[in-house]
Amino acid sequence: MGDEMNALVLTEYKRLEMTAMPDPSPGPEDVLVRVRACGICGSDVHGFDGSTGRRIPPLVMGHEAAGEVAQVGSAVGDLRLGERVTFDSTISCGRCFYCAAGEVNLCQDRQVLGVSPGTYRRHGAFAELVAVPRRIVYRLPDAIAFEQAAMIEAVSVALHAVGLVPVRLGETAVVVGSGMIGLLAIQAARLAGCAQVVAIDIDESRLQLARQLGATDALNAGTAAAAGAVRELTGGRGAGVVLECLGAAATVRMAIACARQGGTVALVGNLSPAVELPLQDVVTRQIRLQGSCASAGEYPAAIELLSRGAIRVDPLISAVAPLAEGPAWFERLYRREPGLMKIILQP
Repeated sequence: MGDEMNALVLTEYKRLEMTAMPDPSPGPEDVLVRVRACGICGSDVHGFDGSTGRRIPPLVMGHEAAGEVAQVGSAVGDLRLGERVTFDSTISCGRCFYCAAGEVNLCQDRQVLGVSPGTYRRHGAFAELVAVPRRIVYRLPDAIAFEQAAMIEAVSVALHAVGLVPVRLGETAVVVGSGMIGLLAIQAARLAGCAQVVAIDIDESRLQLARQLGATDALNAGTAAAAGAVRELTGGRGAGVVLECLGAAATVRMAIACARQGGTVALVGNLSPAVELPLQDVVTRQIRLQGSCASAGEYPAAIELLSRGAIRVDPLISAVAPLAEGPAWFERLYRREPGLMKIILQP
C-alpha cells in the first residue's frame, strides 16, 4: 500500500480536482476500505457551489459507497482483507441518548462522510481509500455488484421513510417526486403492503420509470391538478400515506392536499429550509406530518431486498465512470442536464 492515494477534492466552490493525498490511517476500531464505487448524491451537487454551507473546501465528498477491506484496526477481528463491504454515511457516536435508543440517525455528535459543516471535517469516499468505524460497515453478498451497492445508502433512506409511516395492508400511497429517492420510495411502499402507489412528477420520462418500478398510477402535475386526480383514484378520499421526496413549498402543499383525513405525510425531501404550511387544513383534517432523516439500521434490510431483486436500482443508474471524470459529471449534474439520475464514480 502506498502512502498516497488519489482523491477527488473540492478545492474551492465549483472546482473539483484529482489530488494526491496521504492515505487515511484507521484507528483501532476502524476499517480502511478500498473504494470501488461511489455515487454522486444530490446533496453533493447542491453543496458543490457552497449554497448549503455543509461542504466547506478543501473536502473529499462522497458518502454512497462500497469497496473491499484494505486494512483493519487492531480491535477489529471479524473482517478479512479483501472482503466486499459497504458502509453507512452517518457516523454515530454510539454513546449518546439517541444511539442508546437505536436512533443513530439522530445522534447528537453524528458526523456525515464527505461533509464539513464547520464543526468537523470528515473526508468521504471520492477517493481510493476511506476509513470508517467497523460498527457502520456491512458485508455485501456476491449477488450485489459494487455499483449497485453504491445505491444502498439511498435505498435505506427510502426504507426508513416508509418505515416511519403507518401502512395498512392494501393502503394507497402517493409519492411526490419521482427522482432518486422517490423511485425507491415507490418500491418500498409496495413492499410495505400498499396496493396502490401513485407517482407524481412533472417529467414524463421519470413517470415512465415510476410505472416500470411499481407505481400503479402516474400523474403529471404539470398538466393536471394532482390532488383532484388522487381523490378520483381513491373514492373521493385521498391517500392514507403521502411521501414528499422533494421539499419545496408547492410540493409540500400538494402532498398535504393529496392526503385523506387522518392520513400521514412523510417529509423526506428538504430542498427549501422553510416552507409555509396550510395549518388549518392540517389541523382540521387531522393530518400527521412525519419528518424523516437519513436512516437508522435499515442497511441489512436494504442489502437483503437488493440481493433478492425485490428493490431494483439498475434503472436508476445513468452512468458508471472513472473517478477522474468526476469534475465533468458534477458539471453536467449541476447544470441539471435532463435525463440524468445517478452517476457512479469508480476510483
